[in-house]
This record gives sequence, C-alpha cells and structure tokens, in this order.
Amino acid sequence: MVELFWLMLPVAAVSGWVIGRRRQGRGGGDPGTPEPLRGDYFQGLNYLLNEQSDKAIEVFTRMVEVDSETVETHLALGNLFRRRGEVDRAIRIHQNLIARPSLHRDQRTQALLELGKDYLRAGLLDRAENLFQEVVDTGAYVPEALNHLLDIYQQEKEWDNAISVAARLEAYTERRMAPMVAQFYCEQVDTAWRKGEINRARNLIKRSLTADPDCVRASILQGDIERGAGNYKQALKSYQRVRDQDRDYLREVLVGLHECYTQLGRPDDFRAYLESVQQDYRGASVILALSERIRRDHGEAAAARYLVEQLRQRPSVRGLNRLIELNLAQSGDTGREDLEILRELCQALLRDKPSYACRRCGFNARTMHWHCPRCRSWATIKPIQGVEGE
Repeated sequence: MVELFWLMLPVAAVSGWVIGRRRQGRGGGDPGTPEPLRGDYFQGLNYLLNEQSDKAIEVFTRMVEVDSETVETHLALGNLFRRRGEVDRAIRIHQNLIARPSLHRDQRTQALLELGKDYLRAGLLDRAENLFQEVVDTGAYVPEALNHLLDIYQQEKEWDNAISVAARLEAYTERRMAPMVAQFYCEQVDTAWRKGEINRARNLIKRSLTADPDCVRASILQGDIERGAGNYKQALKSYQRVRDQDRDYLREVLVGLHECYTQLGRPDDFRAYLESVQQDYRGASVILALSERIRRDHGEAAAARYLVEQLRQRPSVRGLNRLIELNLAQSGDTGREDLEILRELCQALLRDKPSYACRRCGFNARTMHWHCPRCRSWATIKPIQGVEGE
C-alpha cells in the first residue's frame, strides 16, 4: 500500500498541474464557478492520502477520460497499472494514446515504448519486439529499446540477433558488451556441438575468444570438444588457459586436465601443475586432486599427512571427508565405527549444500549455470568458497 501511494503521487501531481495550466489558459476563470475536474482532482488526492488507492485510481482514470489531451497523465497511469500487474489496463491506455492523431512524434514514440514494455510484461514477445524495433527506427529512446530487444532475443535464444543488438547498444552507449557477446557465441557452440557440427563449434569458439579473450566458458568448451575428439594436446592448452582467465573456475577443468595428462603419458606433469596452481589457488578441489596423486604415488598415509597439513591452513568439509576416508582405508576394527559416523556427518553436511552461487544476486545452485536464472547475468555464478565449499 505504501509503495502504491508513492506510485500514485506523480499521477496526482500531473493532474493538478494540468488543472492549473488549463485555468490559466482561460484567464483564471471565476473563483466562484465550480469545476468538476478540479473537484475530481481533490477527491482523488483525498483518497490517496487516506490510503484508498483503488478509489484514487478510479478518479484519476475518469479524469483522463474527461481530459483526453493529457498525454503525461495517460503515460503515468499506464505505468502505474503495469507496475501493479494490471497489464491489460496498461495496454488499453497506451493503445488508446497511440491511436490519437494529435500526438507529437516524441510523445507517440514514448507511448510505443511503454506499450512495448506492457507486451513484454505480458509475455507477448513478438508484439513487444516489433514495437521496440519501431522505436529504434525513430531514433529516439534507442538505448532503452535496444536493451529490451536484447532481453527478448536472450529469452527466445535468438543469438545472432542478440549479438547484432549488443553491437548496436555498445555503439550507442559505449558500454562494453564483449563479455556478453562471447557468452552468446558459447550458446551457439553448445547447440552446434550437440548437433555434431564440430567444425562450426570450433569456429564459434574462435569468435567468442576474439570478442573476449578472458571468456572462461569458451576455453572450457574448447577443451571439452578437443578432448572428445582425442586432441589431448590442444585440449590441455585450452584447459590450462583457465588459470590465467579466472582461477575461480579451476574446479571445472580438473577432470579434463587429469585425463589429458594421463592420455599424453605425463602423470608427473599433472602433479607438478597442481603444485604450481596450489601456490595461488588453495581451493578444496585442487587440494583433493593433489592428495589423490600423492595417494597413487606414495599411499594413503602420505596422502592423509598432506591433507592434515592443508586442513590446518584452510579448513574444508570436503577435505575432512576425504581425510576420514583415507583413515578408514588404513584402520582396522579399532575406531572404525567412530570414523564411519564422522564420515556420515560430513556427507550429510555436504549433501544438501549448494556448490555454486551468483556473485551478483546470491542465487544458489548445485550445478554450474553460465546464465543466472534469477538476475539473468552472465558468468557471475561461481563455485562457493569457504569451509563448506571450495
């Protein structure tokens, strides 16, 4: 209710301004002469101040019908209805406004933009797209209309159109769109790869990295595609690039790195790589991978000692769980039951915990998303850090 009060204030203010302007235009009028319009205005304002918002809306709507030349009031009411979720009423108001031949060009363009927002809110994407295109063609409100078109093309997964609009938006606003464009190319890579169009996928990856050399997703996709094709040397280069692009995503390439080093007959180089990475990235995934290499080379006891040392510096539930498993592998009957209880507790802690979180809106997920489902940002979801995460 409080929010609606503040939404209605601009409508009331515009209506009052119009009344004053009309009276001045008539030379002020006779102070004793009653004016229905002025009475309606004060009645609506009274309803608004007494938090009777629905009645206030009725009054101001009636004023619009009486005073049909008041474009600003039409627009304010339409926006109010859309924000309240009454999209049908907003659409009717903006459609009626556009139908008026007396509108100035700028006013008509603004009404087209608002009607496009109505359709977008209603999920009528094709209609909204046509209106935003028409707005862009007028040369007014271009950045806002392009932003809405970009939103529509992302929803409809029309990535070529999204790339084109992003380029135009960058030209108008000087806003850097390259990271987003790189993600659009990656979406196309995913589609081409699923269809078996490997060469097309490779070309799209090149475009993505040209747009944004720091696009981690493009490097991971390139590594996955080349690894799947048996090109382990090229895949290895792609995975290794992630460390320099954004080390927060190293967790996502460890399995691929391990396979590449193994297939190339270089398991010792994998351990050396992990040790070098550990100097500047102390996430649990790298520690666990390195402990597994130590276990294979020197046994459970050595791996357990390494984990104890690391856990003292950086506590981790995942690391503790692995340490318990290593001790279980070495234990006899004595103390085994206690270790199994501890392992169950650690696994219970990890079972329902999200592994990823959006750095912008806080959305949590158990699997990796490159496009946040909540705030619709790109490449803002990363592995969670801390005791229960990385």
